[in-house]
Amino acid sequence: MATPMRSNPSDVVREHLVRALDWEDAHVSFDKALAALPAQARGVRPHGFECSVWELVEHIRIAQADILDFCVNARYAHHMAWPGDYWPPAPAPPSDTAWADSLAAYRRDLERLRQVARDVEDLTVLVPTGTGTQTYLRALLLTADHTAYHVGQIVAVRRALGAWN
Repeated sequence: MATPMRSNPSDVVREHLVRALDWEDAHVSFDKALAALPAQARGVRPHGFECSVWELVEHIRIAQADILDFCVNARYAHHMAWPGDYWPPAPAPPSDTAWADSLAAYRRDLERLRQVARDVEDLTVLVPTGTGTQTYLRALLLTADHTAYHVGQIVAVRRALGAWN
């Protein structure tokens, strides 16, 4: 039996990373986790939960934006304080516009991270402002893992609110 032709291994890894940033192979995607969420449920913290869906969405967006900035900004300097700067100040979005803007920013930054996965020549090199093991590959995997974790929390919050089907 003939061995099938394979793509360049680097291209295979890159495309896997692109998909992993918001995949549904073994997870619920960000968009699916938020589909048909009633507006009145966005800012509710169910009993036993520390966060609302809004808080989780904003946290994902803020952390992803910081990682993207780290990857693409040659003058990046980490100034955000943990945990306060990575979470919104209130459990509910201040407006429908703030909700929509947050989702749009998340999607824009996600696409830019996908571009990083496609365009960086060597994903295993340190990000220029990084230290230790802070490679592009690590940043992309960290983003995928972080998002998947919190998307799972969004689903759990929605279930607790009776807003998941």
